[in-house]
Parts: sequence; structure tokens; C-alpha cells
Amino acid sequence: MMPLAADPVDPVNPVNIVALTRALVDIDSTTGQEAEVGRWLAAYLRRLGFSVTQQPVDGGRFNIIAAPGEHGSGRSAPAVVLSTHLDCVPPFFPSRVDGDRLFGRGACDAKGILAAQIAAAHRLRREGESRVGLLFVVGEERGSDGARSANELENSCRYLVDGEPTDNRLGLATRGILRVKVRAAGRAAHSSFPELGESAIDKLIDALVDLRTIELPADETLGQTHYTIGLITGGVAPNVISPTAEAEVMFRTVSDSRAIRKAIARLEGRVAIDHVLEVPPVRMVTLPGYDVAVFPYTTDIPFLTAWGEPLLFGPGSIHLAHTADEHVSITELHAAADQYVAMVRELLRRTLNSEVSTLN
Repeated sequence: MMPLAADPVDPVNPVNIVALTRALVDIDSTTGQEAEVGRWLAAYLRRLGFSVTQQPVDGGRFNIIAAPGEHGSGRSAPAVVLSTHLDCVPPFFPSRVDGDRLFGRGACDAKGILAAQIAAAHRLRREGESRVGLLFVVGEERGSDGARSANELENSCRYLVDGEPTDNRLGLATRGILRVKVRAAGRAAHSSFPELGESAIDKLIDALVDLRTIELPADETLGQTHYTIGLITGGVAPNVISPTAEAEVMFRTVSDSRAIRKAIARLEGRVAIDHVLEVPPVRMVTLPGYDVAVFPYTTDIPFLTAWGEPLLFGPGSIHLAHTADEHVSITELHAAADQYVAMVRELLRRTLNSEVSTLN
């Protein structure tokens, strides 16, 4: 793939956001396969004049940490970092442009966001601002292993602006996740003699029906806890009383998960409950002058606690992410770059005021 140059036509936005987004989209970076796009992006950022660090994660995959200028140049460490993820969900399909819409896997989630963040950071860098950095991580779509690795790095960042599709609104809060596996054990027998067996499937169904009656936590901002039963497996054959059955249940949480764990404990007389994954809900920093919204999905933010106070913002709609016609508005991409610049300036102003207040 040919390297991209800065766009000489636009002195205000020297990064060609559309060309950059398309270049990134056209490299398949399905989770687990981010190495190629990481190498391309690291080289691109170095050509723009950023100092780039590649943090190994696993299997040739790495996070990218970028800052203005070279290390040791006397420049300030980033106080504000713009961040998003390099990986996408399958299946891969390449980019195309139709009017104001840029299509392709990752165009919305989150390669268009990544391009807008680079455009913003590069504009600020050209203006002489050295306190803004970039963090691009792998693995967000399946467990956030890149974010977990990045959280081990020492930094002095005060604010982290995480990019996800929010329709260019600031996130007020995001729900968390509690994922559990519900397992039932029975006893196999010939189906013509059901009294000789014990159906694990019946036990599982009874427990899942009972789950509907359990009162779950609610929050004034995030609303009511809800859940989905995403997977059910069980049995060995149609003519055998099922000896095993299980289901995976995903709760979208609005508070500490202990309340849910306590509420569903009553099911354990019939089934076993394994706690598979937990991601806490998060409340974010907001700024005046921006539309705000609550989002029901999770992000890398809970795993980047060492990177300062979080904000959530990005172009594109979550309703288009992961779909067969994933796309993002080009107008919205350019607006996002402008808003990232304004946001960083405000956060740096707050940082300076806080430092002055501390000295006084």
C-alpha cells in the first residue's frame, strides 16, 4: 500500500482524513490480526513527525503510543491523550465512498475515529502544542487485552478521550457487563423411561424462567439493568434424557455487580452459576457546549484507569457499527476532528488552572 502524504490543499487540516480512513479500512485488522495495520500506522505517524512507541501485546500485535517530537527533546509529557482501537469485528470488507458516506469494515468503529484523532493531534502539534498524545490499542472487540497492557505503562496523563461511535456526543455514562454461565446437571436415560433420568434441560429452563421474575438494580442515569440469553446448549440426542445443559447470560449493568450476584443466587438450588466476565459501568467527564448521552455498550475505558479522567466521544452511530453496510459520514468525520481540537484545548486549560491552583 502506498504511503499517504499530508494533504497540501488544506492548511488547517493537513491530514487527509478520508484517504487515511480508507487506507486503514483496507487493511484487515480483525481482532487478533492487527499487526499489519499497526506497522503501517506506526510508519505513517513517524512520517508526520510523531515519536512512536510500539508496546508488544502478543503474537506480533502491539499498541501504538505517539507524542509530538522526539523523546528527550524537552517537550512536555502529554496531559491529554486521544485514544481508540485498531481492531474490528469480522468479516472484513474494503472501503468505498458513496457521496458523503464512507463504507468499509471499521469505517465507523473505529478507523474513521482514529483518523479524526490523528488529524486533530497533528493540527495541534503544528500549532506548537506538545501536551497531546495518541494511544491506539489492539483487542478492544474481544476482551480489551491491548488496553489492559497499556494500563501497565507509567504516564502523567490527566485526561483520556476515548473514541467510540457516539454521533459526536459526549458520553455521560456507559453500562457495564456481567456475563455468567448457567449450568444444569441431570442424569441420562432412554426417553421412553423418563422416570429413570433427570433432565438438565428442564432444570435450565426452569431457572431461566425464574430469572425473569428477579428484580434487578436500576439507576437514575443509566436506567434499568437488562439481560440477554445469548447461548443455550444441552443434551446429546432427541431420544436421550439430557444429562447436561447450559446457557450464557449477559447482564448490562448499571451499578456494582454484587447486587445482581446476590439476586440470582437463589437459582443455585437448581443450577450452578459461573461468573465469566465483569466490566463495571463508568461515568465520564463532560464539557459545556456538547450534547451528552448515556450509552449502553462498554468500551476500553474501564481498563485504562491509569490514563487519567475519561471522556467518550466520536463520529458515527453505534447502530451502524458491526453491520454489513458499516459506514460513517465524511462530514461528521471532519466535524469530529474540529471538536477533538476544541476539546483538547479546553482540557489543557483545565489542567493548567489546576496546576496553578495547586501551586497557590
